[in-house]
This record gives sequence, structure tokens and C-alpha cells, in this order.
Amino acid sequence: MTPEIIEIEFKGNKRVPYFNPKEIKVKPGDYVIVEADKGIDLGRVNKIGRLVALTNIKGEPKNIIRKAVPEDLQKLKENRKKEAEAFVVGREKIKKHNLNMKLVDVEYQFDNNKLTFYFTSDKRVDFRALVRDLAAKYRTRIELRQIGVRDEARRLGGLGVCGKPLCCSCFMQEFEPVTTQYARLQNLPLNTCKLTGVCGRLKCCLVYEKAFYEENLQKYPHIDSKIQTVRGEAIVEKIDIFKELIYLRFKNEEEADAIPLEKFQQITRETYYAAAEL
Repeated sequence: MTPEIIEIEFKGNKRVPYFNPKEIKVKPGDYVIVEADKGIDLGRVNKIGRLVALTNIKGEPKNIIRKAVPEDLQKLKENRKKEAEAFVVGREKIKKHNLNMKLVDVEYQFDNNKLTFYFTSDKRVDFRALVRDLAAKYRTRIELRQIGVRDEARRLGGLGVCGKPLCCSCFMQEFEPVTTQYARLQNLPLNTCKLTGVCGRLKCCLVYEKAFYEENLQKYPHIDSKIQTVRGEAIVEKIDIFKELIYLRFKNEEEADAIPLEKFQQITRETYYAAAEL
């Protein structure tokens, strides 16, 4: 029988599924000790139950070892202080080696067997000398991991223009490519300032309504298209799919008429039938 799978959250909003072979009773918010790369790590229970098992799990999950005790949480606090100090040292070393990279975050494995430096860069960076320098200072395994700007936003967190925590730091598992075509589909003005998120890339939320627009826009005519009605020819000036309105501008009229979608479909059918009778 496959053990229960539990999602554990670590620093930087990193969420990883783990097996619970010992059937340890935990709930969201509990801290646990888990297996890690050549050692152990500490994380917080994020989700349990069927929802975790239904997610797309890649590879073989490691195991939860035990629940954390107060001494473990105290060590976690000490690690956070050491990470802050290592961040300052890391920036100084990057400047010393004159490397084109931006340090984003530093993370100790719970047992201090590994120290990871996360950074962003526009190009590939030869950081071998930097790794040797950091290893000589900290006497532990050093890992430098290059991440993208969206991963940076996920690790650091923050609030979007909507006033809510960033989607990438809350629930998003993987990033989907976003293009300006999504904005055009939703008839949004191509204003870079309004379409980009805190990461400087197009907002992930543009993807959320893509399927809705693709389905519903099939019921509407294209903007600027010419429509034959019983009143004569009209041009589609704009549409409002939420109010189900189509704005038609007739010749020699200053303002466009707002036509409900149902009525628009009716008058175009009547025009078609009238043309067929002729």
C-alpha cells in the first residue's frame, strides 16, 4: 500500500511532496523533519489528503522522519540569522569576483550540510572561483542556483496590484508562458505598466480567463467588422461579453447602439432569411 503523501513547504515558498510511511499524525502548520540530499531538512506541513495525491508528482518522494521539537525550531531561527549574514558575504564575494549576477536569497539545509545561493543573471555565469571562495569560508557544500525572475518573485513573495499575495507564492506549481496575445484576446490595452507584474514579466493572471474568452468570443462578431441588419449596414465598434452587449454604429449616426447579444443574433437571422426570400 502506498504511504500517505503530504506537501511540505520550505523557505522561498518551495513546496515538495513527501511520503509519510510512519503515519505520523500531522496537520497543516506543523513543522516536521524530512529526508534531504545527504542529510535532513525541516519544513512546514502545507497540505494533506487527497488533493496532494492528485497533483503532478515528479520523481520518487522522500520520507517524513518525525515531527519537529522546540529545539529544532530554535535551530531554524539560528539558521535564518546565519542566512542573513551569508547573504551579505555573498554579495561582497560577487562584487569581488566582478560577476554579472544578482543574489536573490540564501538557504541553509537544516543540518547545515549544504548552503545554497540563489541568483538571477541575463547570461550564463562562470562562478567556479566564487564557489571555491565561499566553500573555504563556510566549510560546507556550496550550491549556486540560477533562477528566473518569476522564480525570484516566488521566493521573495509580495503583493500584486490586486492587493493579494502573488499567485506564484501561494498556489501556482508551474509557470505557463504568457504572451501579449492573451491581452488582445481580452481586449485589454497593450499598456506595459498595467500588464506586467512585480517580476517585470506579463502577469500570470492573464492566463486564467483565456479559456473563458476563447469560448465566449465565438458568439460575437469581430471588432470593426461590417454587419448587415434590417436597419442597414453597421460596423461593430466594441463588445462587452460580461453584459452581453454589442455596440453597432450605423451610417450617419454619432453614437453607437448597444444591442443585446440575443437581439443581435435575432436581427442577423432575420436579415439572412429576408435575403434568402429575395
